[in-house]
Amino acid sequence: MTLYLHNNTLYASPTTRWNPANRTWIPCEAADTATMQALSPEEALRWMQKESGSPLRPPLGVIGPREATEEQLVVAHQVGRDLAHMGITVLCGGRQGVMEATCKGVAENNGISVGLLPEGDWQSGNPYVTVPVATGIGIARNALISRAAVAVVAIGGGLGTISEIALSLQFGKRVFTLCNAPTVEGATAYPNWETLRSHLCLYLLGLDENEKLA
Repeated sequence: MTLYLHNNTLYASPTTRWNPANRTWIPCEAADTATMQALSPEEALRWMQKESGSPLRPPLGVIGPREATEEQLVVAHQVGRDLAHMGITVLCGGRQGVMEATCKGVAENNGISVGLLPEGDWQSGNPYVTVPVATGIGIARNALISRAAVAVVAIGGGLGTISEIALSLQFGKRVFTLCNAPTVEGATAYPNWETLRSHLCLYLLGLDENEKLA
């Protein structure tokens, strides 16, 4: 899918433009795409997040186990790097394993990660999380992540991840899974991050024909 940029305005089609005030697509007078800059969905999302001037930055949740496999850590690190490159704020549990690998990737691309920690001490977070939030409510913080995230990416996981996936779905959030994450009806599994990344960009742009951003 190709999007277009002209006079600091993003177009999904010649007759549909993005409204930064409430992050929705609205009809407009037909524009000539021949005079516009063509953008890929990833480029458009990066512009939307970093250069559009919109003050809204809804966070994307990334969840997964503390005891992660090497594959899960590698994928989580790349997910963090790519999300930061696109200007997406990452929301996670702020601890070790998948969470730490994701935060490290975010930090390497000068992004922002918010870690909702189960403990009451902000210093219990991993060394890469940008904003450690000491909730002091234990595993109940899983519900906060699920509620606050605009969508969730699960990378592997066990019982804790299952609870976060289930809560996210209960709250009406879209859940994408990788690396043999728990199978929960309603969540969509992807074979690799490269495939998911393109779908995720369209979703966050509000252009996925099946799943619109709420």
